[in-house]
Formats: sequence, structure tokens, C-alpha cells
Amino acid sequence: MTKPSELAALIGTEVGVSKWFEIDQARINAFADATEDWQFIHVDPEAAAATPFGGTIAHGFLTLSLASAMSYDAVPPLDGVVMGVNYGFDKLRFLAPVPAGSKVRGRFKLLSAEDKGGGRWLIKHELTVEIDGGSKPALIAEWLGMQMVE
Repeated sequence: MTKPSELAALIGTEVGVSKWFEIDQARINAFADATEDWQFIHVDPEAAAATPFGGTIAHGFLTLSLASAMSYDAVPPLDGVVMGVNYGFDKLRFLAPVPAGSKVRGRFKLLSAEDKGGGRWLIKHELTVEIDGGSKPALIAEWLGMQMVE
């Protein structure tokens, strides 16, 4: 647990690294069904093999959707937190495709922590999603979350 009073000292530091999450074809297909995005590069291994990707790749939004699970796994919660809500993104870039069968994990660096009053803290993390064995990250984002603290 991190006390809100300790946040200022953590700005600019890495505050957590998540476990690896497997991105298998079943997960990609389930995401395609949930989002109705059945583009062949995601769900048709034969057709995707003929592309520069050499096989199916995860949806960028699938990779991004794992941010919450990565955060729960990696970032110590604030002491007294009642709930947290997504507040949005200041920046988001998809830098490299995530091939089916890959593993990804999130690295979190605290960029800012702003006391908004009333027990609300606006927290900004730099999220870098790494691909196991990859030379470039899958994505980099500046992610905002509002934490409500008692």
C-alpha cells in the first residue's frame, strides 16, 4: 500500500511490472467476438500468414484492454482506496504487433499524482506493454485514473 502523502516522492519512478499475460488465438477470437472486429489479420491464420505479419496478431485494443489486469497485478494500491475509475488517456500509441502465441506484460511509471480534493486523486502512469522477446513495445500510453480514498 502507498499512502497518498508518499506519491510525490514516487513521481518519475517505475512503480510496478506485471506478470506475463498469454495472447493465444482463443483470446484473440473471443475479443473479436466481443467487439465484432473479425478482420482476417486477427482471426484467419491462413490468410494472415500471407501478410507481412506472418500470422494472426492481437487487436491493439485487446492488448490495451489488459491494462487493468496488469495494473491490478503490478501497481500497489493507495492506502484507504475505496474505488478507482478510468479517467482516460493523454497519449496512446500502438508501436508493434502482438503475434498470436505471444506474452505481454505492463511496466508502470508514475508520471503525476494530483490531489483533486474530497479524497480524489488523479493519477497518471506511463504504461509500456512489452512483448516477450520483442525489440519494441506493443504500446505506450499515458493513462489517467481517478482514485477515491477515504
